[in-house]
Amino acid sequence: MENNKIYEATEFNNIKEMVYNMAEKFNESTAFIIKHKEKDQINYENVSYTRLLGDINKLGTAFFDMGLKGKRVAVIGRNRYEWILTHLTNLLGGIVSVPLDKDLQLEELESSIARSKADVIVFDEKILDKIEEIKERKNTTLVDFICMSKIDKYKNIKDLIKIGENLIEKGEKDYIDFEIDNNKMNILLFTSGTTAMSKAVMLSHRNIASNVYALQCVEDIRPTDTNIAFLPFHHIFGSTCIIWTLACGLKNVFPDGLRYIKQNLNEYKVTIFVGVPLLVESIYKTIMKEVEKQGKTKVIKTAIKVSNFLLKFHIDIRRRLFKQILDALGGELRFVVSGGAPADPEISKGFNDLGIKTVQGYGLSETSPVIAGEDENHLKAGTVGIPMINDTIEIVDKDENGVGEIRVKGPNVMLGYYEMPELTKEVLKDGWFYTGDLGFFDEDGMLHVTGRNKSLIVLKNGKKVFPEEVEMLVNRLDLVNECIVFGMPNKDDKNDVKLSVKVVFDEQTIKEKYEDKTDKEIYDILWNQIKELNTKFPRYKHITNLIVSHEELIKTTTKKVKRQEEIKKIMEG
Repeated sequence: MENNKIYEATEFNNIKEMVYNMAEKFNESTAFIIKHKEKDQINYENVSYTRLLGDINKLGTAFFDMGLKGKRVAVIGRNRYEWILTHLTNLLGGIVSVPLDKDLQLEELESSIARSKADVIVFDEKILDKIEEIKERKNTTLVDFICMSKIDKYKNIKDLIKIGENLIEKGEKDYIDFEIDNNKMNILLFTSGTTAMSKAVMLSHRNIASNVYALQCVEDIRPTDTNIAFLPFHHIFGSTCIIWTLACGLKNVFPDGLRYIKQNLNEYKVTIFVGVPLLVESIYKTIMKEVEKQGKTKVIKTAIKVSNFLLKFHIDIRRRLFKQILDALGGELRFVVSGGAPADPEISKGFNDLGIKTVQGYGLSETSPVIAGEDENHLKAGTVGIPMINDTIEIVDKDENGVGEIRVKGPNVMLGYYEMPELTKEVLKDGWFYTGDLGFFDEDGMLHVTGRNKSLIVLKNGKKVFPEEVEMLVNRLDLVNECIVFGMPNKDDKNDVKLSVKVVFDEQTIKEKYEDKTDKEIYDILWNQIKELNTKFPRYKHITNLIVSHEELIKTTTKKVKRQEEIKKIMEG
């Protein structure tokens, strides 16, 4: 299928050109809203696009004055203005930006800092304990520590902006005049590592700028939109998305945390939401549970049938028909982007049925990140859309069903893994990046991602099972909060495995619907539901073994299940 361009967008060679363009184009429009809480008082501070560029140049001038030209600056903390300000300041001055995950254990965090050879770290005061410990142990290359807020004994962003402002007034222009090398490493980003030690991915300005341009060409993002920055910025999907929304002139707000997401959607009248499937699904399930509680499930299902019928005649009454449900999400939410992991097609369809356009994308840290996505002309539940306009995707080493490894070529493909030449050679061949993911194109040219090569379960008879496909259906059962499907070694036949599932119970559902049942009765109810599911699959895909737990599965900080670690834990248990 040919890549399509739906919207006009300007292509830039680097992020610096992009930032200067948006400051000129959107000048006094609000780029960020910062919420300040003092005792019982809440105040909101608007940061304009003009001020954003001003703050970048002031902070960058102070960084250069500190001797950071050509150096590496790590940034760590929750999503906030100072985080993205530091990251953009690094990029516009050719300083290598090293985004770090605030939820890493101390040893892993220290190892990442040491491996990145960062010279300075800009940190959130909420992780001061970890920073003090790292500072004390002296196992890294760090020579300075800067706090995002004012605290004792540390430099802080606000004061550095003031220092930079004074230097600029005196005629200092070294940072402002800095020329970007579009193809040089400017971001060193650690993957979330679901199977092994995280890899450090080297990305350039061209990588990110090309991906932002591709997103602008196909997705309906408007300067009148308000985006809630929920995806963690240390994750490439989060940091590229925030640059994308800024390039489109949006207003960006920050969430107060997962528990407050509905409140924040209302508070800021959010229109756009970019999230991982876990978060998108959790919002949808919350809505549907409320509908069920009110006994309106049948009414809603009928209303959806009616509105979908009318849509065939280009009559769209969804937002009026489902106003009450939409009002629970702030009333303005119109667009949801899901990425970072496979999403349940029923959830995407459910949001679209209610009048909230929902698209799924697919990509990796190594591709800056998006290589394929749905758009308004290519919406098909269960797929990840078509290739981005500047990417070429091919399926290689196909099996008899046309499923093979996904490989991609394009300007957003990484420079390589930092100090891992052998691993880089394994995945980068003749300009192609081999993703390690399996998939196929359907008759409409839409890409389906079936799972990871490493997680594929091969049975004795040669049949292959994609665990993700089975997990998606098991996760829909009301008793299931999350699950993992795997091959359990067969005691009777060492050359074969039993298709097994470990389920983590949904405690809320047990409390609401099965409180009077014993553990054994609940197990039996779930087992019968799984047997019913088995009838939807060919015999070789039948689950024959069930393990239940009340304990959350082992995950990365971006909420992907660490499949190998979890399976190892099950086997040891």
